[in-house]
Amino acid sequence: MKNPILIPAWIDGTLQPVDKLDAHLRGLRHKAVSIFVMNQGRILLQQRAADKYHTPNLWANTCCTHPNWDEDPALCAERRLDEELGISGLKCTHRGQLEYRADVGGGMIEHEVVDAYLAIAPDDLRIAPNPTEVQAIRWVTPTTLTREIAKDPTPFTPWLRIYMAEHANTILGSN
Repeated sequence: MKNPILIPAWIDGTLQPVDKLDAHLRGLRHKAVSIFVMNQGRILLQQRAADKYHTPNLWANTCCTHPNWDEDPALCAERRLDEELGISGLKCTHRGQLEYRADVGGGMIEHEVVDAYLAIAPDDLRIAPNPTEVQAIRWVTPTTLTREIAKDPTPFTPWLRIYMAEHANTILGSN
C-alpha cells in the first residue's frame, strides 16, 4: 500500500499532519501553494492529467500543490514546478496568502489557505510536462482567460475560476 501524503491541516484550531485525500474528503482547511508562471504578459496554464484523483482534464494555473508537513511553501513551489512541468531555476515571488473553499467533485472539498507565487519566465523556458500530472500546456493572456471562463467555466478548475475572479490583481499585479 502506498504511504499517505501528509499535508498541514487545521483540526480543532491546531495545525496537524493529515492524509491529503482525507483532508479533501473531510473538507478540512489546509495549506496549499499555487504558482503562476508568466512570459510576455501570458500565463502558462496546465491541463490536469486524466488520471488525477480530482478535477481531471481541467485547465488550471501553472502549478498547484500542498506542502509536505513542515515544508517551506517557497521550496514547495520550486519543487513542484520541477516535478510537474520540468521547470527549474525560476524565481518565485510570494504574492500573498489567500483562502478559498470549493467543491471539486467526487465528494471532495478544497478548503485551502494558499501561498500564491508569481514567476516571470524567459522566452527560452524549458518545459517538460510530467504526463502523470499534466496532459497539455498553453499560454494565454489574463484577458483571454477571463473571457474564456466567463463564456464557459466548465473546462477550468474551481480554484482557477476563483483566482481569476477574486485574486487576479493580487497574484498577477503589474508583473
